[in-house]
Amino acid sequence: MSETFEELYAQQLKDVFKVQAQQQVEQGADALESSRAYAEQGKPEFTLAFLLLVDLAEDEKRELLAYSYERRAALSEKKAQQLDIQFYRSFPLITLEAQKDRQVARSIRQGK
Repeated sequence: MSETFEELYAQQLKDVFKVQAQQQVEQGADALESSRAYAEQGKPEFTLAFLLLVDLAEDEKRELLAYSYERRAALSEKKAQQLDIQFYRSFPLITLEAQKDRQVARSIRQGK
């Protein structure tokens, strides 16, 4: 039997993100909308924190978390291009981190 979303990813999340998400929900924030907003901003840690608080199908949670990593990769690459133009040099570590984020997204979609 495959592991649940929470079993796979909850241990990877630092408590500070869990606490912040819980506080926002207690103050009236919608956990699903917050997870979507953070995914769009490319913030997978906050996306995960809110996804752990929401009742949603496992595959939908995985897809939203994977999207968050892909979004962060895209935003990172855009920032690397901007810095490349601004400083007349490349920033390969940013590009490398973007590649890692895309790999994480693929793994999440595979349920790993």
